[in-house]
Amino acid sequence: MNAMTERMIQLGLLVVIVGGWQLGVEAGVIDVFFFPAPFDIMKQIVAWIIDPGFYRHVSITLTETVLGYVIGTALGVAAGVWLGLSRGAYRILDPFIKALNAIPRVVLAPIFVLWLGLGLWSKVALSVTLVFFITFFNAMQGVREVNPVVLANARILGAKRSSLLTHVYFPAAASWILSSLRTSVGFAVVGAIIGEYLGASAGLGYLIAQAEGNFDAVGVFAGIMILAMFVLIIDRILDIAEARLIKWSPHSTESRAT
Repeated sequence: MNAMTERMIQLGLLVVIVGGWQLGVEAGVIDVFFFPAPFDIMKQIVAWIIDPGFYRHVSITLTETVLGYVIGTALGVAAGVWLGLSRGAYRILDPFIKALNAIPRVVLAPIFVLWLGLGLWSKVALSVTLVFFITFFNAMQGVREVNPVVLANARILGAKRSSLLTHVYFPAAASWILSSLRTSVGFAVVGAIIGEYLGASAGLGYLIAQAEGNFDAVGVFAGIMILAMFVLIIDRILDIAEARLIKWSPHSTESRAT
């Protein structure tokens, strides 16, 4: 099955799902109070897109997501590589890491609001906590999965600690880290949206909360669709980055084939 056939099948599935949904609404089988018609959702999305004020909400959510994503990823990779290389430090910090990881992230949201207020940084902090542990555990495991034979050979050839990091550990852990980056994108968005739900005057989460408060299912579904498209665009960017950074990965091979 080639790429074109796969795309046609995907398009066919989308048409069947959306078309069946629309027909179910028109036939009265689906209650529009809970599941509005796809056509109405699209009209709401178009109305938002042509409204200049809508892009202020998008920019705020995008800023919160990107900051939380970048900071959480940087901290997670740094901590993961450090504790992956230092088994002693990991054994000391292990109970504290497990305790922090066991805390439901949603519970932290009101605390961040108390500490940082209702502005940008309380949402960023929540996104960081969601992204950090995903990246941290993947980076640490990736470092620990390095082939000991490769390490031994590099040391025999005189490689120092910095050379081992750049030429052995990071390349070996790259696939683990990129896999965590793909997963954590959605969590970065979730952190921003939850923060906006708790208290904000703008943002996509704010729009969805407003629609929910008015029992406007069309607005809620429209906001969900926009968030889904937002995450898909970022995921596609990560696909391109992975294809360029890891030439031997399955994704890079597939990208060149398509």
